[in-house]
Amino acid sequence: MKAILLLALLTTAVALAETPKKPVKRERKPNPSLVKVEDVAGLPRVLLIGDSISMGYTLDVRELLKGKANVHRIPTNGGPTTNGLKNIKAWLGESKWDVIHFNWGLHDLKYIQEDPSKRADPKAEGSHPQVALADYEKNLAELVKTMQATGAKLIWCNTTPVPAGSDGRIESDEVKYNEAAARVMTAAGVPTDDLRAHALAKPGAQLPANVHYTPEGSRYLAEKVSAVIAEHLPKK
Repeated sequence: MKAILLLALLTTAVALAETPKKPVKRERKPNPSLVKVEDVAGLPRVLLIGDSISMGYTLDVRELLKGKANVHRIPTNGGPTTNGLKNIKAWLGESKWDVIHFNWGLHDLKYIQEDPSKRADPKAEGSHPQVALADYEKNLAELVKTMQATGAKLIWCNTTPVPAGSDGRIESDEVKYNEAAARVMTAAGVPTDDLRAHALAKPGAQLPANVHYTPEGSRYLAEKVSAVIAEHLPKK
C-alpha cells in the first residue's frame, strides 16, 4: 500500500514538473508623460498633442510651466494624422483649452508596407509613406479646423529632423512635410514653433541615426516648447 502511495506521489510530482509554466505577465507601468494630471485652479489649460518626441518633452514642459499653466497631453502617442482624425474629438473632450500645442509628421512620413505598425525599408518594393504628402496636408487642414472650433490658441510645432540612417524613414523628409504644414498654418493663421531649427542648433541632443532624443535633448526641446507656449498664454 505504501509502495503504491509512494508511486502515485512520484508520478504526480513528475507530471507537475513537466507541465510548462505559464509566463507571468508583468504589468507595464504607464509612461509618466501619459499620467493624468489634476488642474491647479485659476491657471490656464494647455494641451500637448504629438508623438513620442512630445512624450519625451512633456514632463519637462510641465515643470518649466509650473505655476503658470496646467499642462496636459493626449493619453497616447498621437501617431499619424489619420490617427488624429479618428481621435481628435475624444482627445479634446468637453474641457476648455486655452492653448493647444500640436504636431503630426514623423509617423506620416514613416515608410510601411502591409502592416502599418511596422516600419519598412524605404527602398524595398511595395514600401510607401504611411500618409502621402497630399493627404497629410489635407488631414492637417481638417484637424486645424476641428481644433480652432474649441476657441483655443493653436500653436503648430513643426516636425523635428530625420537624420541619416533612421529606420523606416528617409533623411530630411520632414522638410517637405513641414512645407506642406506651413501652407496649412499660413492659411489658418496658426503660428509655428520652429522646433526643427531649434533641434538642428544642437546636433548632440538627438540620438545617432534616430529621430529620438537623449534625456538632455528632450529637456532642450522642452525649453523651446515651454517658452513659445508661455508667449501665448492668456494675459492676466
